Amino acid sequence: MSKEIKSIDVNGVKIYCFSKRQELVDYAIREKRSLLAVNAEKILHADDLTRELSRRSIGFSDGIGAVWALKKKGFKEAVKIPGCELWLDIIRSSFNDKTFYLVGAKQDVIEKTVGKLNLEFPGIRIVNYRNGFFRDGNDRKELLNDIRQCKPDVVFVAMGSPKQEELIEEMYREHPAVYMGLGGSFDVYVGAVKRAPERWVRHNLEWAYRLVKQPVRIARQIHLVKFAWMLMVGKY
Repeated sequence: MSKEIKSIDVNGVKIYCFSKRQELVDYAIREKRSLLAVNAEKILHADDLTRELSRRSIGFSDGIGAVWALKKKGFKEAVKIPGCELWLDIIRSSFNDKTFYLVGAKQDVIEKTVGKLNLEFPGIRIVNYRNGFFRDGNDRKELLNDIRQCKPDVVFVAMGSPKQEELIEEMYREHPAVYMGLGGSFDVYVGAVKRAPERWVRHNLEWAYRLVKQPVRIARQIHLVKFAWMLMVGKY
């Protein structure tokens, strides 16, 4: 019998309560639904579209702010589940019996990503892939037609929000599957973009590392402070 997964509402954004990453992987594959990475910024600036997407998707705690929110709401076992690691966990758990489709990044990055996946996961079935740049509406129609014909089990879309979520909605209507938006994860995977060192990640300080490397991000990181304050005073 499948375990019931509870969810918590924070500022209208639905976040599911997972205490283990594998629990989320198993649930996503079983439910065949879209995954939505939730962080403090997404909760703080939630609009009607974000809230609606969270109701149709499996929202998971991608950022430390979302973890704080879950714990404040009573789910003490909440863990951070980085999307840039989760997609590889999904592949690792199912590459022997599932098919995959990749969309996103620049052409050279997506080609390197596919090449590296074939080396790391021998026998993986990537039914097709394409970059994340669309010249016109015909490009988009071709992709939707291809998704409908290939019928992949899992689709990864690395285009950044909200573009990837909008495209995922369109693709899901054509063919239900596990969909996941990855932002810049393909770039990280092939080394085009460097992720924070392990010790920063382990202590939930990845946001601080990015701030050190890119001080212009200070405006975005202030949102995390504001969010933490609103949690403390009971606004959420």
